[in-house]
Amino acid sequence: MTTIDAALLKQSINFEKNHFQFKKKEHISITHSLLEDLVRPRLRIAIVTETWPPEINGVALSLLQLCKGLQKQGHKILLIRPEQKKSCEDFQPNKECLVKAQSIPKYPHLQFGWPQLNKVSQAIESFAPNVVHIVTEGPLGFSALRVAKAKKLPISSGFHSSFQDFSRFFDLAFLLKPIQHYLRWFHNNTNVTCVPSLDTEKALREFGVKCPLVVVGRGVDTIRFSPEFRSEVLRAKWGADNKTRVLLCVGRLSPEKETEVAIHAFQSMKKTEKYPSKLVIVGDGPDRLRLESLCNCNDVIFMGSLSGRRLSEAYASADVFVFPSQMETFGNVVLEALASGLPVVAYDYACAHLHVTHGSMGWLPTLGKSVDFFKYVQDLPSRKELEEMGKCARNNVKNIGWNHPVQQFEQALYAVVKETQMTS
Repeated sequence: MTTIDAALLKQSINFEKNHFQFKKKEHISITHSLLEDLVRPRLRIAIVTETWPPEINGVALSLLQLCKGLQKQGHKILLIRPEQKKSCEDFQPNKECLVKAQSIPKYPHLQFGWPQLNKVSQAIESFAPNVVHIVTEGPLGFSALRVAKAKKLPISSGFHSSFQDFSRFFDLAFLLKPIQHYLRWFHNNTNVTCVPSLDTEKALREFGVKCPLVVVGRGVDTIRFSPEFRSEVLRAKWGADNKTRVLLCVGRLSPEKETEVAIHAFQSMKKTEKYPSKLVIVGDGPDRLRLESLCNCNDVIFMGSLSGRRLSEAYASADVFVFPSQMETFGNVVLEALASGLPVVAYDYACAHLHVTHGSMGWLPTLGKSVDFFKYVQDLPSRKELEEMGKCARNNVKNIGWNHPVQQFEQALYAVVKETQMTS
């Protein structure tokens, strides 16, 4: 055997040896992962919320997706919520506790749950949850917090709405300090608070919330929200032809959403526009009549609340999404618009900051600078250019689903349960 042959043989033996060691490690890793999944405990989770589908809002719809994902992973769910006239057909909890409901002032289509302490206590005791997750901080959430504390159960909470900022829109400034104090106290009495974005995490830290904070993101159903739902019939109803740019705004019609900024920006654009345009507003709420009074032309169309296929068609049939709200903890509608193939004009924070690339997928005015928001709306390009940007938007979010947020939520709950077990 020559020296070269001997060297080649040695190399071959070393390669086989290393390859065997690598495959062995890979096999051990895969086996460990499978065993970990098999022995991973399934949790019994009590979820307490004062909003639930068919109510249309980001909190209710996001919670629905998280519950479906948890149940798919084998976890059992007790859902504690207010009674509703219509039921949600998309999810069946393992057990349910319904309390009496009361309409929220100025939001007659929304409601809160009565703090039926005994009923909530009996439901939790019967279900014997590993953890209690409180979604909303209202009377029902407060009663669940008391019960969980009394029973020494692990408690997680969610922070989804900047309630402490709403007062300035409803002439309730005198309630600002009490609301802030209550929210701070509420979340500091839980083991962990789940937030939908880093912006919200930072805001809560500055707000004085000292309990652990965990980001549980948001996803989007890219089958439900897709350019495939584009409807020329709907566009014709709006009075839009193939040259018309349709601006879409989706959300609750309430003062804190600042929908009037979108209306005023659109009206300003109409004075100098190069292309015909329409503004379509989807949603309902206490501010609708006032907003309608601001519009004196047929180019602003109010659609009311939409859901299901009608909502999907509205998104896909528009050309650009405008979102003037500056009080979002996340802003699910931005993801829905991007998935539907729309470029977005939205302030540079929360969902838009995470998922919109300025210039190629939309425009990101600086938070607090409405003059920049006006400028980007006024300078919108032709429908053809918006269409190309919409394709980029769709392509960049088409793989964003709900699996990762469900995993984030699941891990947060596991951590709370484990920590409680170690300290008890």
